[in-house]
Amino acid sequence: MPATTLDPKTALVLVDLQKGITALPTVHPADGIVAKGAELAAAFRARGLPVVLVRVIGSAPGRTEIRHRSGEPPAGFADLRPELDRQDGDIVVTKHTWGAFHGTDLDLQLRRRGVTQVVLAGIATGMGVESTARAAHEHGYHVTVATDAVTDLDAEVHRVSVEKVLPRLGETDTTEAIIRLLG
Repeated sequence: MPATTLDPKTALVLVDLQKGITALPTVHPADGIVAKGAELAAAFRARGLPVVLVRVIGSAPGRTEIRHRSGEPPAGFADLRPELDRQDGDIVVTKHTWGAFHGTDLDLQLRRRGVTQVVLAGIATGMGVESTARAAHEHGYHVTVATDAVTDLDAEVHRVSVEKVLPRLGETDTTEAIIRLLG
């Protein structure tokens, strides 16, 4: 469903647009996803709306069939991409799981600001973005995803998430359409 409206108190949440993640081979070029994220961030800041920059520095414990990377990440892995133009007023969330809500103060930060809706973008569509969308939905936020500002390492995971999962959690649309809705 195309995005129909944005609440007056909407926050942008950019997921894992950091040097280590954007260096991975993605379905859509990461530099383009970062550029769309930067475009959204500038539009939200220009309207005095919150911008949340999420970065990951670990993974949840537990056994999985697909191995997690172990050990310390390389130097600079968690550094946010400079194109995002981090500002003093931005909220920076450091997470240790796929989603940006679990084990962080993101919900508290949003509620303190009266936020009722989140716009999501970032990497990876079927991991960090989808997990954050699910939790936002469960926390009672309206959810919108900028579908041209997300990508994944796996084309099929990306497709299923964008076409099947995310529309069940909120509305989806392009960066341009979302910026138009900001007014």
